[in-house]
Amino acid sequence: MRALLALLKKPPVAVAVAGLTFLGAASLLILAIGDPRAGTPTGRADVERPAPVERQPISGAEVFGMDTLGAYQDLTAPGDVDAPGGEAVITLPGSAQVLTGPVVRQAPAAPLAAAPIAGLSQPGPNGPLPVIATDGRTPFSAYARPFAPDGRPRVALIVGGLGLNAPATRAAIEALPPEVTLSFVPYAEGLQAWIDLARADGHEVLLELPMEPEDYPQNDTGPYTLLANSDIDELDRRLNWLLGRTTGYFGVTNYFGSAFIASDTSMTPFMQRLRSRGLAFIDDGQARNRQGAYGRASANRVVDEAQDAASILAALNALEATARANGQALGSGYGFAVTVATAVRWTQGLNDRGIQLAPASALVARSGVRRAS
Repeated sequence: MRALLALLKKPPVAVAVAGLTFLGAASLLILAIGDPRAGTPTGRADVERPAPVERQPISGAEVFGMDTLGAYQDLTAPGDVDAPGGEAVITLPGSAQVLTGPVVRQAPAAPLAAAPIAGLSQPGPNGPLPVIATDGRTPFSAYARPFAPDGRPRVALIVGGLGLNAPATRAAIEALPPEVTLSFVPYAEGLQAWIDLARADGHEVLLELPMEPEDYPQNDTGPYTLLANSDIDELDRRLNWLLGRTTGYFGVTNYFGSAFIASDTSMTPFMQRLRSRGLAFIDDGQARNRQGAYGRASANRVVDEAQDAASILAALNALEATARANGQALGSGYGFAVTVATAVRWTQGLNDRGIQLAPASALVARSGVRRAS
């Protein structure tokens, strides 16, 4: 140590040591300023990224497999409950049974005529608008599903809210029998393709029109909602946008609309425009006392206000009882998995129970309104 101290006291050595110390400090400062992570502990690992797996599109039938039908598991309902062969059977006295097996695709029905049919539309500001042809043909008569009554009580079902959820929409088209009427949301992407697919599978279709509810705009039904007490120009602008979204529908139905339907200022010109275009108006029961349009019908009940299989089945069986009492009945619901699955199984036994399944257009009255009981 004495020798080292003596060496450092020599002027040339002291100057060299000081220079080296300064250079080292400067290098550390440059590294710290130049790299924001300087002084931060770091690590490195080699990661192998697996090749992406190509997924096949979900088919309609797959949507209603056992995983989707969880609402059916351990389900009980009024009446007898049995489990033959591991499948639960839900029975309501004197009416339909529902099995818990997976829903399978219906055999494709004869397709309906492809839309548009010549002479039934004219150019509009946002798309083709339905019109009555010069030879008297109407969109109602041309796009409705043909039906031949056989004298038995008739029951019809509308399943709506379709087009926004692709797997659910495809499942409804494929699983429900072709006599079930399907209703599509105007805001859906690829709307014409969905309607073309539905008609190719034998389903007639309705277009849903968003209408102002009592709690609007807290309950916002979209930018083209038909507003109560709006002026005629604004009603026409919004209605023409909605009607011009697609072709192939025989009529329209309401989406919400308690405030709009209650407004004479809006409903009167609305019905007049539907009449002039040869379109039916089928509502969910809110507009039973409203007359007009080219054809009218009101649903007897909404079948899936409670979204569980037992409640939906009870509502469908009540609809069937109404048909027996009055000769016909019309129900409406949404494209929930549990609604479609329950409706598929309920419709499978209608013929054996003496009920004819009919498209909704077959229950439309050409004048006045079809009143529900």
